[in-house]
Amino acid sequence: MGATGRRAVLRGAFGLVGAGVALLGAGACAAGTAVSAGPVDPPDPGPPDAAGALARLREGNARWQEVHPAHPHEGVEVRTALVGGQHPFATVLSCVDSRVPPELVFDQGLGDLLTVRTAGEVLDDAVRGSIEFGRGELAVPLVVVLGHSSCGAVAAAVDAVDRARTPPGHLAHLVAALRPALPSSGTRAERIAAGVDTHVRRTVAALRRDPDLAASGAGAAAVVGARYDLDTGRVDWLETL
Repeated sequence: MGATGRRAVLRGAFGLVGAGVALLGAGACAAGTAVSAGPVDPPDPGPPDAAGALARLREGNARWQEVHPAHPHEGVEVRTALVGGQHPFATVLSCVDSRVPPELVFDQGLGDLLTVRTAGEVLDDAVRGSIEFGRGELAVPLVVVLGHSSCGAVAAAVDAVDRARTPPGHLAHLVAALRPALPSSGTRAERIAAGVDTHVRRTVAALRRDPDLAASGAGAAAVVGARYDLDTGRVDWLETL
């Protein structure tokens, strides 16, 4: 199926989802559920380019570090406005770790970020397709690969390599994907830290040369890499524009 055909399928599928949401909303009104009335200003559609998107993420992380988050784009008005469509300004591929929620780390709200999360931010076809959808159908200008300090997935890969054991089930897939990023020398903590950064850089490189992402219909998205520090809340940019 070509890029045009894939976009048509996605538009049809997601259009049905939107119609279902609209019908549910109408039912809630008929049942007497309180819904905000009157005109509602739509959420900020976001910066028009990758540089503006990156600046917005930097500003949001600064607020998070300073413990002065703005918590933008929350509440029933925003939620209602977003039923009609979304305009996320960045896609974030991050780890599943519960301590690294992208919307909090970057102090963003409803409709701002398209988030894709896998253990160790490992790529697979579903992840690539999700990122391609964000670029091709929503014109998201920026993709961020976000690793983090003390990553459990990278630690598990280090331990599996050291013990020469293949982990059970689908964990073996994670170890296989992370193994090329692991250094052969250093302390365990050093190897985990280096493995996190190297894996982010490798993932950025893989996405930058992905022909399907580049041919998604809106041109190639800019791809950058970063690491989140659990202790300080700071995002350090490893690969930027």
